[in-house]
Amino acid sequence: MSTLHENVSAERSLAFADIIDPKLVHELTGVTSMGIDIGSRNSKAVLLHEGRLYTALLPTGLDMQDTAKELLEELYENANITMEDIDFIVGTGYGRIALKFDTVPSEILTEISCHAMGAHYLNAGTRTIIDIGGQDAKAIQVDPETGKVVKFRMNDKCAAGTGRFLEKAATLLDLTMFDVGPESMKYTKDLEVSAQCVVFAESEVISHRAKGETSADISAGVHLASAKRVVGLLRAIPLESDIVFTGGVSNNVGMKHALERLLGQKIVQPKLDMVFAGCLGAAVYAQRLAIEKRGAKVAMVAEKFDVSDLTRRIEDAEVSLIERKDVKKVGYLCTYTPPELLTAAGVAYGRIDKCGTPSVVAEGEVIVKSVFCDMAKSVIGHFRTKDPFHDALDQVVTFYTCDTMRATSNAINHYFKPSYGYVVPRTGDKPSARDFFRGEMIAFKNDLEKLTGKPVEEAKIREAIQLHRKLRQTIHKISDLRKRNRPPLSGSDFLEITRAYRSLPAQEQLPILEDLHNRLADVPDDDTPRLRIMICGGIMADGDRRLMDLLEKDIGVNVVVEDHCTGLSPFYYDIEETDDPYRDLANAYLDQAPCARQSPLTKRIDFAGNLAQEYKVDAVIYYTLKFCPSFSQTKGLFMRRFHEIGLPALELDTDYSQGDTGQIKTRLEAFVEVLKEAKGEQACKQ
Repeated sequence: MSTLHENVSAERSLAFADIIDPKLVHELTGVTSMGIDIGSRNSKAVLLHEGRLYTALLPTGLDMQDTAKELLEELYENANITMEDIDFIVGTGYGRIALKFDTVPSEILTEISCHAMGAHYLNAGTRTIIDIGGQDAKAIQVDPETGKVVKFRMNDKCAAGTGRFLEKAATLLDLTMFDVGPESMKYTKDLEVSAQCVVFAESEVISHRAKGETSADISAGVHLASAKRVVGLLRAIPLESDIVFTGGVSNNVGMKHALERLLGQKIVQPKLDMVFAGCLGAAVYAQRLAIEKRGAKVAMVAEKFDVSDLTRRIEDAEVSLIERKDVKKVGYLCTYTPPELLTAAGVAYGRIDKCGTPSVVAEGEVIVKSVFCDMAKSVIGHFRTKDPFHDALDQVVTFYTCDTMRATSNAINHYFKPSYGYVVPRTGDKPSARDFFRGEMIAFKNDLEKLTGKPVEEAKIREAIQLHRKLRQTIHKISDLRKRNRPPLSGSDFLEITRAYRSLPAQEQLPILEDLHNRLADVPDDDTPRLRIMICGGIMADGDRRLMDLLEKDIGVNVVVEDHCTGLSPFYYDIEETDDPYRDLANAYLDQAPCARQSPLTKRIDFAGNLAQEYKVDAVIYYTLKFCPSFSQTKGLFMRRFHEIGLPALELDTDYSQGDTGQIKTRLEAFVEVLKEAKGEQACKQ
């Protein structure tokens, strides 16, 4: 038995009637099922067999499959069965992805869904769950009619408020994990300990000890700090009774007491140790899946089109730009930069939007501030490390929207390459703003003439305007194909198409894009409903495909539209041609889907809501880089609009470190599980 759970009941076999809520006992079937919860510190399993519930608990080993095998063997012995007697297994928890069973049908589900279902079967009235494990904490709202997740919130990458936080504090107080809770109950006064950071809390614990404070009072302060962190998550969802506490920390009496103090109400204590809530929920789901025979379920993801040839062309174009000696080479930073003028000037160009590895980001942070987004750090980092594309450029240009990118442009100009900036008026509706922006277009043209030593003729500008107009229209037509039930291309494929627009010489693109559109249009549609996701928010840079891969490859949903500056948004406008091409360009770019930096912000939010409705999406994922000055600060207003039009929306605030990939995947899986259940229920009602 795990030393972290000395108070877990020694009873390993319980009758359903003695443990399951009386209202739900009849829903458990005769199917023999198992739920396995591989946690970061401990692994648990529940077996449902012939009216009895069997439990097992072990420390999580280095090989999670071996840990699962040990749990299985313990349950076999207790229940006197073999692997052949099990009808279905559901894996959940931190290490669920590592679980594989060759001889038994199996699935994996998030611990969020499993904890909700497990708590529901132990207490049918459960509406709110506090789940605290070794590395994370969650607040979960539950539908008491079904046991399914309605809404959830997780902590960020910080360990504050988790089992790791309490374990660290216990070590500093010379206590064990099972002593620190009871010790905190002896407190005589409240001590202030940081609820925000493990590092700060550690220094405060040491400081309190130096002042002679008792270990009981310090322990109580640590538990209260942790509880405050968790209650902060609860405020983001409706806090309703009954409240149930699950996870490894649920056995800590000090944490339970601190939460009840802050919440002002009692936490329900079911009859089963709540460390098993997740694997009980997994076992319940396993019974249902065994009955539904989900091995033969209809695929919810459309077949995808092969765009590898397009990717090869993009890579060849970058190599060509690096090697060419006969033209000037320009890199641009913002989607407000008009490639029409770059094409007319005859320069080789590409957008500077490559995501950086952690080492490249660190190089950039040497020059820009640490509170800049990782996109800005990546840009500078690539120049510092002499990335071949960046190093080959003769000049960098940007039309300022984001203030961070303005500072980045200045840094490029100071340290690496000549960099020119042009101002985009924050408000584009006033005639004076349009006159000013027309002047910026002319200034850009003049600077290109100085760079190349050649005049940029108006006739060439008009030709370039017409060419880029056709390119944008074709890309928009390709995107329209994603309105089908069966999108003929994935979201990642579409991002490759928009990357081609920013990378390939404009003169080469039209036949490629038209052929691609025709071949995609020939892919047959069908009537199968599929989950439809929109990505909204800040830039999704070249190479930043982690979110797309998690959604489309790992989880299996369709991203059908993007509302960000490397997705569909920049292709959602047209140019009215007059006898003044500079006025035409100024008007067109001020009328495009605006950046969140532009005013009024309602115009940008309206565009996002309308796009979601046009593509009939089931949900929105609002994706931003940390410290993004345009989209992070405004996300609350976007989220409110999505909720107003009845769309579930999930916020993801991240960076390029990859350190939060596991947590992001868990949040996405739980979000999608909730969407699938809701969509399935709606289909049944129709």
